[in-house]
Amino acid sequence: MADLRIYNVVILGLGFLFIFTAFTTCGNIEQTIVKSLDNDTFTGSGYHSLGIIYGMFSFSNLLAPTVVAIIGPQFTMFFSGILYSGYVAVFITPSTWSFYFTSVLIGIGAAMLWTAQGHFLVENSDASTINRNTGMFWALLQCSMLFGNLYIYFDWNGSTEISDRSRKTIFIGLLVTSVLGTLSFLALRKTLPPEEEMLNDEEGQPLLSTHMMYKQRANFAVQDAKSEFKTILQLLKTKTILLLSCCMAYSGLELSFYSGVYGTCIGATTEFGAAAKGLIGISGIVVGIGEIVGGGIFGLVCKNNRFRRTSVVFLGMVVHFIAFYLIYLNIPDDAPVVLKTSTLNKPYLTPSISIALLCSFLLGLGDSCFNTQLYSILGRVYAEQSTPAFAIFKFIQSIFAAVAFFYSGYLLLTWQLLLMAILGFIGTLCFFMVERIQNFSVDLQQEY
Repeated sequence: MADLRIYNVVILGLGFLFIFTAFTTCGNIEQTIVKSLDNDTFTGSGYHSLGIIYGMFSFSNLLAPTVVAIIGPQFTMFFSGILYSGYVAVFITPSTWSFYFTSVLIGIGAAMLWTAQGHFLVENSDASTINRNTGMFWALLQCSMLFGNLYIYFDWNGSTEISDRSRKTIFIGLLVTSVLGTLSFLALRKTLPPEEEMLNDEEGQPLLSTHMMYKQRANFAVQDAKSEFKTILQLLKTKTILLLSCCMAYSGLELSFYSGVYGTCIGATTEFGAAAKGLIGISGIVVGIGEIVGGGIFGLVCKNNRFRRTSVVFLGMVVHFIAFYLIYLNIPDDAPVVLKTSTLNKPYLTPSISIALLCSFLLGLGDSCFNTQLYSILGRVYAEQSTPAFAIFKFIQSIFAAVAFFYSGYLLLTWQLLLMAILGFIGTLCFFMVERIQNFSVDLQQEY
């Protein structure tokens, strides 16, 4: 049984590795791809597409647990993988309607995929193996930022324009990768026999028909969904969630910036010349390295330590502020909004590739600081209500990521950096206030 569970966790991680190698690479380059299309009939925006995805993801989270409970996590992940593959396939022969339609579908699929992933991971773990299994899964997942972006670097390095042939080759490769990840979910094995298939000793037949089993699942799922929704509404009124919502909102803004906007800015910087397009891939890799380093150090070493938690968040704020200032000096102001494939404005410094990649690392490192500590404090404060608490986190984060993607194509880089700096400062202060409140509560409990 233990070997089977390890097998399931590894297959789960590999499935996500393949699917998100395709999706994260796609998200990192899609605005650059859209701007390079030699197609007068295509009017889509990569920023708007990503905004739709995160917007649909945030609201679909409310319904995803019901779907997973009815059809089970394995087939939910398989179906969601098909939606991810469909989104990638659109870039082979782009059209505006299919681009935005699949954006809606993948947003719904993402909510179901992540809900099913959490359910399946818990199903294949116990108290003694949950940390090991989570670590194995996330280690495989984080590698998804490396392979696709590495290919982009080798394929685009030295290219000033992205040809139709290059685009089709890239996305056919990404589609095959995503399909492999989707098919891998079919290799997952059940560790426990389902309760509804208990056999009658005399007849050896299922006690419940298939129709009745699914009807029962649906009824239980709807009841659970109603209960979870009521809990979410109650938690939204609490002081702790209201304060942490500023930090959650900031995590959404900076998520959109490092995952879709910053790579586009680097690729559009005229001063980087023929290396600019290839640097999009290297930037994605370096962001991933920052995430892995931060997640390893702050997610494991500093776990369940209140003092270190505030220190890590403060470090994340400082790291991000340094990155924002260097980006402000190093990247042209019109980089996110330029209509052509290269910028017209001049930055304060002569753009440096080293500084640009340093900022990529700092963005990934700072993001891991905020996310690991938000997970930590939510898990500690809402140990008995972790599911609705994390649902609120993902909802707020995704809403603000969606908003950020929609304004990214219109606001100059300076204003985007300023917005993130202001909300990051407020979010850090609010996080400190929550820690202070929690420490005060613990001290009172110890006194009595």
